[in-house]
Amino acid sequence: MTTTPMSPSSPFDLFASALHIHPDGGDLRVAERRMTSSESGAWQIATFHVETDTDVHADHWEMHPEADEAVCCLTGGVRLYLRPTTPGGAEDVVRLRAGNAVIVPRGRWHRLELDAPSDLMSITLRHGTRLERHAGAN
Repeated sequence: MTTTPMSPSSPFDLFASALHIHPDGGDLRVAERRMTSSESGAWQIATFHVETDTDVHADHWEMHPEADEAVCCLTGGVRLYLRPTTPGGAEDVVRLRAGNAVIVPRGRWHRLELDAPSDLMSITLRHGTRLERHAGAN
């Protein structure tokens, strides 16, 4: 993974890179954006421009076993689905509009579907992140 020390005089593209914050707080770097598990031990702040449900892997559940995740809708609108915690239960749905965010608890399976093209931001510790195909996906 490529990382670069932050410099106040070097702008970078938030939609092409991510910010990694190491747990001790002393190291903030521009890094490759990772959507799967990362061994870096860093918290990742990543932004995304998404046009379709494919862009947000709507056909997969995602889970972060080591940390909560903040899912932020900067523009557009999305629906965040939380997998039922009991067999046969209904999915919980949280609607996010521009300027809204939700915190997904550590270990809670979730997925997104778009209401409109959107800019999103996620903040989480990606270590151990898992994806699982949604049973209702085509």
